[in-house]
Amino acid sequence: MGFAEKFEDLQIWQRSRVLTNEIYDAFEQIRDFDFRNQIQSAAVSMMNNISEGFERRTKKDFAHFLDLSKGSSGEVRSMLYLSEDRCYIDKSAAERLRSEYKDLSKSIGALASKLRSQQ
Repeated sequence: MGFAEKFEDLQIWQRSRVLTNEIYDAFEQIRDFDFRNQIQSAAVSMMNNISEGFERRTKKDFAHFLDLSKGSSGEVRSMLYLSEDRCYIDKSAAERLRSEYKDLSKSIGALASKLRSQQ
């Protein structure tokens, strides 16, 4: 697509991978398995939608999958609030993760906008 040869080269995918692992680490001891599975799935979905969209090899498809990735970012951020409410994670850790996800979501949105402007 001109800006990367493979999805692994994308900074947004690299950052998403790091954050996904942080989510797994933060909640690995949580015994609320439904909650844990949901937040982990949303984090993985964010990462995987970036890679899947890139592999589609069209700007239109990639932008669509980036939108899905942004949606998963919102889901993770929402669940981080619930994790605080349920005392699964402390407030400072939840705030830091939400901030990281919000920043990454902005970067994903910027790339999606760039792709749409090039169509």
